[in-house]
Amino acid sequence: MAKKIEEMGADSICIKDMAGLLTPYKAEELVKTLKSNTKLPIQLHTHYTSGVASMTYLKAVEAGVDVIDCAISPFALGTSQPATEVMVETFRGTPYDTGYDQTILADIADYFRPYREECIDSGLMSTKVLGVDIKTLLYQVPGGMLSNMVSQLKEQGAEDKYMDVLEEIPRVRQDCGEPPLVTPSSQIVGTQAIFNVLMGERYKMATGEFKDLLRGNYGQTVKPMNEEIIAKVIPGEPRSTARSAEATGHTEPELASIEAEMKEWKQQEEDVLSYALFPQVATDFFKYRQAQQTAVDVTKADTANKAYPV
Repeated sequence: MAKKIEEMGADSICIKDMAGLLTPYKAEELVKTLKSNTKLPIQLHTHYTSGVASMTYLKAVEAGVDVIDCAISPFALGTSQPATEVMVETFRGTPYDTGYDQTILADIADYFRPYREECIDSGLMSTKVLGVDIKTLLYQVPGGMLSNMVSQLKEQGAEDKYMDVLEEIPRVRQDCGEPPLVTPSSQIVGTQAIFNVLMGERYKMATGEFKDLLRGNYGQTVKPMNEEIIAKVIPGEPRSTARSAEATGHTEPELASIEAEMKEWKQQEEDVLSYALFPQVATDFFKYRQAQQTAVDVTKADTANKAYPV
């Protein structure tokens, strides 16, 4: 896969471990294998949910990874990343020394610490996500997926089935080719696991999204799907091996029309991508950027009288 990505013209490869499942020695093995097969820089992004992320980063760095994603300490750990300051100190005086000044990092942490407390007090950040949840390693379930699952079981009055569903999730994931448990596949797998448990029979009922996953409409999984499950859930139906957009017929290129739509704001190619992904947020940013560059804030303009306060 790394070779294919390199051949496509990518500038780097990021290992995205959204559930914190990557363990230290597996990270070492993965990074060494990638570095021996591609010349692209390798970045590693993991979360502290399972409690092993700092050790995973240590072994990955020793194996040659080029970039690790961290978070300043007030917003680190839990479902976030390892703390920047900890990793900086870990590599001090080694060939991997970052050169970062701990005094400056401490100032940054001090700046954000009151906001952390504000977020906790307001409920914007829950203390439930700040600790370690070993179930992440046992059942390969990210924190956000766990909370969704608990909510769904509560709605059905079946909270006593919690452990049964946890055990079913890895089985469902394996049946459908082990897709990454990130939106939307995490919700698809989780909901189907709940159905399997509550119905008392595996795949007695399947969601439309799970059927689409088996049909290949969400793209291809790295590992093969269970043919017996395919035959039970979508018997005799055609399956696609194309990319997801090609599989569903939505192949009309949109980039040119998007660029035309936002041409007044374009200053660089990245602006087009920002607008394509987040049109409203990007437009607000473009207006802010223009105000900084021209000293004219168009969001406060009196267009009727053509008055633009500076």
